[in-house]
Amino acid sequence: QVQLVESGGGLVQAGGSLRLSCAASGRTFNIYKMGWYRQAPGKEREFVAVIGWSGGNTDYANSVKGRFTISRDNAKRTVYLQMNSLKPEDTAIYYCNVAHYGGLNDWGQGTQVTVSS
Repeated sequence: QVQLVESGGGLVQAGGSLRLSCAASGRTFNIYKMGWYRQAPGKEREFVAVIGWSGGNTDYANSVKGRFTISRDNAKRTVYLQMNSLKPEDTAIYYCNVAHYGGLNDWGQGTQVTVSS
């Protein structure tokens, strides 16, 4: 099992930026990829971005392409989500996800991002 600690959420005006961090500890040797999901009030959790842990390949939801950038620091076992040009519709709880080889997943506790108009 991997423990995930997220940070960096907060309140920002539309057009502003935030940087989320997710630090992993525990059984990190089996990580396949790390990513971010979000859940807005009354909506289902949705995919935001993902990065391969070894190769670094990335993928993004269409709604955030060109505005968000996911990156990782393998030495620190940390993944980041740089969010620029934020919109009110980006308001949600953002969850860090770790996918392991073999199909298991771990989730962080979530960090609130609120974008005011």
